[in-house]
Amino acid sequence: MSKIAQRQVVARINPSTNGNIVAPPGVGEDLGLSYFAQVTGGEITASVEKIYIGGRKFPEVLCAPAEVGDITLTRHYSRDIDGDFLTSLRPLVGQAYYDVSVVELNCDVADPKTMRLYSQALLVGLTEPEGDAASGAPATYSLTFSVQSVK
Repeated sequence: MSKIAQRQVVARINPSTNGNIVAPPGVGEDLGLSYFAQVTGGEITASVEKIYIGGRKFPEVLCAPAEVGDITLTRHYSRDIDGDFLTSLRPLVGQAYYDVSVVELNCDVADPKTMRLYSQALLVGLTEPEGDAASGAPATYSLTFSVQSVK
């Protein structure tokens, strides 16, 4: 089985079809906002309670329903492409729902078998591009989504 590079895992956002907020310009269009280059989070966990009954050596385990963690998407900031997008997105934090799809690329072509879809994810955070006069590294910004489910 072949390995993949981290650069082959990318994400895309589109306005949720069930959302009631109109997406800002650029989302779901091919205006250079096609992919976010870094994807973190989205872990699936279930909390448990261990119950020791009457001196037993090993506990009985009770499990809660599984939860999906927040997902954060990061991309390099381009003033021409991302400037207007971020300006229009700022007031929508905590209000707008998006469908976030994460896919693995195979020779720069998305492989639909590997897609994860986080539908109706609420935009809960926007991290602005940061500056450092002593650095030549590209500026980045991040969007954080609270996830309800993954398919």
